[in-house]
Amino acid sequence: MKVTVEHRPSYALGIVELEAGEAVRAETGAMVSMSGNVQVESGIQGGLLQGAMRKVLGGESFFVNTFTAQGAAGHVTFAPSLPGDVVEHVVSGDLYVQSGSYLAGDPGVEIDIKWGGAKSFFASEGLFLLHLKGQGDVLLSSFGAIHKVDLNNDSVVIDTGHIVAFDSSLQWDVRKAGGLFTSLISGEGFVAEFKGTGSVWLQTRSNQAFLDWLMPRLPTARTSSGGRGDLGGIIGNVLRGS
Repeated sequence: MKVTVEHRPSYALGIVELEAGEAVRAETGAMVSMSGNVQVESGIQGGLLQGAMRKVLGGESFFVNTFTAQGAAGHVTFAPSLPGDVVEHVVSGDLYVQSGSYLAGDPGVEIDIKWGGAKSFFASEGLFLLHLKGQGDVLLSSFGAIHKVDLNNDSVVIDTGHIVAFDSSLQWDVRKAGGLFTSLISGEGFVAEFKGTGSVWLQTRSNQAFLDWLMPRLPTARTSSGGRGDLGGIIGNVLRGS
């Protein structure tokens, strides 16, 4: 399997070239195009219970699609739903990914749900993280460009809305950007501090910050039933992946 990424960073497209018999697995709706000889099979990774957990707790698709090149080499292209970046990463061990940032990957990489603890809840990023483990290439996506930060026994502080993924070797904790008064007047909320040796991937734009800017500017719209629907709320749900 050979992976390349084009049209970065605003409208990135992940291109996966497959040898005959090779396969790649992806979230439903991620495929943009594929060779005519590529066969698609939909299934539930890890069984019914794990699929339900990924959907309800991790915010991911209940079903996953497996694309296999039949009889000859082929290719599949993938893209995220929002304007943004895509990066290739070779998983060799464990990687934690925020909900919605996993796009596609080698079937040898297992996707599980990891309890993030109360600190994940206070970060407003959900109680659970995606836990990728095994060996193989994966494609990670973002809202905005992706920037990789490599730590060598040091630390970095990142706004929680900008985190894409991080190595399991890192210690992390969530706290306020400053004291209560400082947080209120500065506009900064919760941040995550990562320590140790490993890598963190961050996105240059925040879904929530974009919604905070957009929603006050949107008019309300009439629903088909004659009531009033909040268009801002509808777009907000789309950007959050709900």
